[in-house]
Amino acid sequence: MADRVTVIGWDGSPLTAAARAALGAATLVAGAAHHLALPEVPPAAERVRLGSLALAARRIAAHRGTAVVLADGDPGFFGVVRTLRAPEFGLEVEVVPAVSSVAAAFARAGMPWDDAQVVVAHPRTLRRAVNVCRAHTKVAVLTSPGAGPAELGLLLEGVHRTFVICEELGTEREQVTVVTSDKAADHTWRDPNVVIVIGGPARTGGPDERGGWIAGRDPAAGPRGWSLPAEAYGGGLGEGEAGLLRAAQLARLGPRPGDLVWDIGCGSGAFATEAGRGGAAVIAVDRDPDACARTEATARRFGVQLQVVHGTAPHVLEDLPEPDVVRVGGGGAAVVSAVADRRPQRIVTHAATRDAAELVGRDLTEHGYVVECALLQSVGLDTRTWAETERSVAFLLSGVLPDRTP
Repeated sequence: MADRVTVIGWDGSPLTAAARAALGAATLVAGAAHHLALPEVPPAAERVRLGSLALAARRIAAHRGTAVVLADGDPGFFGVVRTLRAPEFGLEVEVVPAVSSVAAAFARAGMPWDDAQVVVAHPRTLRRAVNVCRAHTKVAVLTSPGAGPAELGLLLEGVHRTFVICEELGTEREQVTVVTSDKAADHTWRDPNVVIVIGGPARTGGPDERGGWIAGRDPAAGPRGWSLPAEAYGGGLGEGEAGLLRAAQLARLGPRPGDLVWDIGCGSGAFATEAGRGGAAVIAVDRDPDACARTEATARRFGVQLQVVHGTAPHVLEDLPEPDVVRVGGGGAAVVSAVADRRPQRIVTHAATRDAAELVGRDLTEHGYVVECALLQSVGLDTRTWAETERSVAFLLSGVLPDRTP
């Protein structure tokens, strides 16, 4: 095992005295090509190009001597420190940090970033990173080969965003470019880069507009509670939008950051808005243009980012990006079947009669979903007289695909 492992962050500025001393004593130095080319790297030290972090960590663990790992920015922020400290390698590390590439990118853009979401995009997480960009007004994306600005722009089709692309931060080739998301695929971008994705109306602020109290999205923004009453949405909610049914649908789907939710038959936008308040990306679909306009207005009022698509399901669904969870608020068994063909992890819908519920349940079962059904009945009471004010009865159906990761 290496006698000592020091991880040095590098942001293009001169190395500190502590970093130079650690490098001077190193018998093994690991890093990217531009790190290994630094003049402070001892000529006699063994050099390891960082590709697979796990492979590099094994080599460092087997090395007899003093090892140094060079990394861009702060190596403790989505960096190599997590891998080196994994139990299977048994390494104790000292860290000499530098300014993170995210902080540097926002500094170059002249923007605050305490209200930004920060995600890592590589080929297996690219879709989830894009969903965060759909759902939030300010996101920093740490990219990788095959999951860069061009791929982000292509997957954001239909959603307008502005990209601030910071290439090779801290080097002589550093460049900052501002493009719209639909133009990002027209260029070739150099690695490494950070993409700041901004756009959409700002969320409603709290009483102190000068700044927040927690990094990222303020969980206290907007009204407290879920399944808000009809009055919160201007009243007149449609069939299937009753508060308790909506709460049960949200509970079954569990939309979360990184998810893409389809809300088919969005009506007033109540469900779509509440799914978006939880941090998920939402595409709301309705064949009624008035419903689409109302959903957009509801989302704006609550400061939620979502995409509204006017069209008739199931045909309009063919060109939409892959969903994680889906609420079918209208269209019946034919739409549920078309949704199940796309294999989302979870589907919820409702039916007015037992026969209709059985039809949908059989179809979901044939598609490989584990199906649950419950009869929900809610009765509203006027607490002044305890007289009944409204009654809602519906069969709630939910399907879970067992072979999809939860």
